[in-house]
Amino acid sequence: MAAYAIVQVDVKDDDEYAKYAVLAGPAVAKYGGEFLARGGEVEVMEGTTRARCVIIRFADMDTAKSFYNGPEYQEALRFALPVSERDYKFVEGV
Repeated sequence: MAAYAIVQVDVKDDDEYAKYAVLAGPAVAKYGGEFLARGGEVEVMEGTTRARCVIIRFADMDTAKSFYNGPEYQEALRFALPVSERDYKFVEGV
Protein backbone atom coordinates (compact mmCIF):
# COMPACT_ATOMS: atom_id res chain seq x y z
CA MET A 1 0.00 0.00 0.00
CA ALA A 2 1.36 3.43 -0.95
CA ALA A 3 2.71 5.80 1.69
CA TYR A 4 2.82 9.57 1.41
CA ALA A 5 5.29 12.03 2.86
CA ILE A 6 3.43 15.18 3.89
CA VAL A 7 5.90 17.98 4.55
CA GLN A 8 5.12 21.55 5.58
CA VAL A 9 8.04 23.96 5.65
CA ASP A 10 8.90 27.54 6.57
CA VAL A 11 12.29 28.44 5.08
CA LYS A 12 14.46 31.07 6.79
CA ASP A 13 17.33 31.13 4.25
CA ASP A 14 16.49 30.31 0.63
CA ASP A 15 20.11 30.09 -0.52
CA GLU A 16 21.06 27.52 2.11
CA TYR A 17 17.82 25.60 1.65
CA ALA A 18 18.55 25.33 -2.08
CA LYS A 19 21.53 23.13 -1.17
CA TYR A 20 19.08 20.74 0.50
CA ALA A 21 16.83 20.68 -2.59
CA VAL A 22 19.74 19.74 -4.87
CA LEU A 23 20.37 16.61 -2.77
CA ALA A 24 16.81 15.74 -1.78
CA GLY A 25 15.43 15.30 -5.31
CA PRO A 26 17.86 12.54 -6.31
CA ALA A 27 17.35 10.84 -2.93
CA VAL A 28 13.59 10.76 -3.53
CA ALA A 29 14.14 9.30 -7.01
CA LYS A 30 16.54 6.63 -5.74
CA TYR A 31 13.80 5.24 -3.48
CA GLY A 32 11.15 5.41 -6.22
CA GLY A 33 9.39 8.43 -4.74
CA GLU A 34 7.19 10.64 -6.88
CA PHE A 35 6.51 14.30 -6.11
CA LEU A 36 2.76 14.97 -6.19
CA ALA A 37 2.99 18.53 -4.87
CA ARG A 38 6.13 20.58 -4.46
CA GLY A 39 6.02 24.16 -3.24
CA GLY A 40 2.96 25.35 -5.16
CA GLU A 41 0.28 27.69 -3.86
CA VAL A 42 -1.18 26.70 -0.49
CA GLU A 43 -4.70 27.78 0.42
CA VAL A 44 -5.66 27.11 4.03
CA MET A 45 -9.32 26.23 4.52
CA GLU A 46 -9.08 25.35 8.24
CA GLY A 47 -6.35 25.67 10.83
CA THR A 48 -2.84 26.83 10.05
CA THR A 49 0.01 25.70 7.84
CA ARG A 50 3.53 26.59 6.85
CA ALA A 51 4.47 28.49 3.69
CA ARG A 52 5.47 25.44 1.60
CA CYS A 53 3.86 22.05 1.24
CA VAL A 54 5.38 18.96 -0.36
CA ILE A 55 3.66 15.61 -0.94
CA ILE A 56 5.68 12.59 -2.09
CA ARG A 57 4.30 9.14 -2.89
CA PHE A 58 6.35 6.03 -2.09
CA ALA A 59 5.53 2.39 -2.83
CA ASP A 60 4.94 1.59 0.84
CA MET A 61 5.72 2.71 4.37
CA ASP A 62 8.93 0.67 4.61
CA THR A 63 10.31 2.33 1.47
CA ALA A 64 9.32 5.77 2.75
CA LYS A 65 11.15 5.17 6.04
CA SER A 66 14.18 3.75 4.22
CA PHE A 67 14.31 6.91 2.12
CA TYR A 68 14.10 9.20 5.16
CA ASN A 69 16.70 7.27 7.15
CA GLY A 70 18.97 6.61 4.17
CA PRO A 71 22.38 8.27 3.90
CA GLU A 72 21.40 10.34 0.86
CA TYR A 73 18.49 12.08 2.54
CA GLN A 74 20.26 12.41 5.87
CA GLU A 75 23.04 14.27 4.04
CA ALA A 76 20.45 16.61 2.51
CA LEU A 77 18.92 17.29 5.92
CA ARG A 78 22.22 18.76 7.11
CA PHE A 79 21.36 21.78 4.95
CA ALA A 80 17.61 21.93 5.63
CA LEU A 81 17.30 21.62 9.38
CA PRO A 82 19.36 24.68 10.43
CA VAL A 83 17.47 27.04 8.10
CA SER A 84 13.88 25.82 8.26
CA GLU A 85 11.02 24.82 10.51
CA ARG A 86 9.35 21.66 9.26
CA ASP A 87 6.52 19.29 10.00
CA TYR A 88 7.31 15.95 8.33
CA LYS A 89 5.09 12.90 8.49
CA PHE A 90 4.33 9.71 6.58
CA VAL A 91 0.73 8.68 5.99
CA GLU A 92 -0.34 5.27 4.75
CA GLY A 93 -2.60 5.38 1.71
CA VAL A 94 -5.95 3.63 1.32
